[in-house]
Amino acid sequence: MKQQLRFSKTAISSITLPKDGKRATIYDIEIPKLAVRVTSSGSKTFYVVKRAAGSLAWIKLGTFPDMTVEQARGEATKVLAEFTHGINPAAVRRAYKQKPTLAEFFIEFGDKHGSKKISWKDDQQRFATYIEPKLGKKKLVDIDRQSIREVIESAARAGKATGTQRQIRALISTILGKAVEWEKIPFNPVSGVKIAGGVTKRDRFLTAKELPLFLAALKAEANVVMRDFILIALLTGARRSNLLDMHWDDIDLKHATWRINRTKNDTPQVVVLSSQAIQILKSTKSKNTGGYVFPAESDSGHIEDPKKALIRILQAAKIPYGRKVKNGVTFHDLRRTLGSWQAMTGASLPIIGKSLNHQSLAATEIYARLEVAPVRAAVKKATDAMFAQKGAKK
Repeated sequence: MKQQLRFSKTAISSITLPKDGKRATIYDIEIPKLAVRVTSSGSKTFYVVKRAAGSLAWIKLGTFPDMTVEQARGEATKVLAEFTHGINPAAVRRAYKQKPTLAEFFIEFGDKHGSKKISWKDDQQRFATYIEPKLGKKKLVDIDRQSIREVIESAARAGKATGTQRQIRALISTILGKAVEWEKIPFNPVSGVKIAGGVTKRDRFLTAKELPLFLAALKAEANVVMRDFILIALLTGARRSNLLDMHWDDIDLKHATWRINRTKNDTPQVVVLSSQAIQILKSTKSKNTGGYVFPAESDSGHIEDPKKALIRILQAAKIPYGRKVKNGVTFHDLRRTLGSWQAMTGASLPIIGKSLNHQSLAATEIYARLEVAPVRAAVKKATDAMFAQKGAKK
C-alpha cells in the first residue's frame, strides 16, 4: 500500500529514514502523483510518478530542501499537464540527455569538416581558449545569442582585439552553421550577435631605413635554416603556414615558380620566385635534396615556429617586435613588406593582390584573369628595390 502524507516542510523533515541500503517512497495527499523518495543516507528527492504507455515513468523534479514543497507542487502540476497533452516528460528528458554538448559536437565537427581546413590548428586553439570554458558543457540546443555574447564580451574584457573577437564569433558561427546543416539545431543563434568597434588594419612594413639593418642581422644569424626561411618569407610574401609546408616537389627552379596547392583561401596559388629567392633556394637545395625545404627534427618533419628566430633577428637589427609594441614588427609584416614595396614601385592593386593571393568580392575575378608575367615583373621590381638600399646589396 502507498505511503501518503500531506507534504510540508515539517512533515518531510520528520520522515523516518529507512534501514541501511533501503529507500522509501511517500506520496503527497494533495497531489497524489507527487512523491518524495527517501534513502537511508537522508537524501530526499521529489518525483512525479505516472503510468504512461504501459510503464511507470519517474520524472525527477529536485532535491529537498533545495526545492521547497511549494516549488515541487508547481513543477508537478506542469509535468502532469504535459501528460494530459500527450507528452511524456520522461521521454523528452531522455531525448534531451542524448543531445550533444558543444564540446561533444566539436569533435564531430572536426572529424567531418574542421580537420580539412587549413586553419584547423588555429580553430582548435581558439575553441579551447575562448569558447569551450564557457560553452563546452552546454547542450547544443541550449546555446543562444546571450551565451554567445557572453563569450565575446569576456574576450573583450580580457583586452582581446576586435579582430580576435570577430574570429571567435566566426568560429562559433561556422560550428553552429554545420549543426544546422546536419539537423542538430533548427537555426544559427549567432545571427544578430554584433561585435562593437571596428578593426584597425595594420600597415606596418620594413622601411627603407630598416631593411639594410634587418638584412644585416639576417646575414649574421647562426641558424641557417631559420635565416633562409625568413628571407624566403620576405621575398615571396607567402603566409607562414604555407612556408612551413614548402616542399621541393612544388618548386620549379627552371621556371622560377612555387605552386602552393592549398592556401588559406582554399585555392591553389603559383608564387613567382625572384632571382634572389632562386639563389637562396639553389643554395639550400645543395644541402637538402628532398622533402621539406626547411626541415627539422619534429613530428611534422619541418620547422614549427620561426617566432624566436625572428625576435632574435629583430633585436639584432634594433627593430621592436610585437603587434602591441609601438612600431613593432610581426612575422605577417614581412608579407606586408613585399606588398608595400610593390605599391611603392608602381604595381597596381590587382597585381599586388595576385602576388599575395588576396581575395575579395570585388577583385577576385580580376586576379583570376591576370597572367604570371606582370606579377613576375612587379615582384622583381620590388625585390630589386629592396636590395638596392644602401648596405643591403651584400
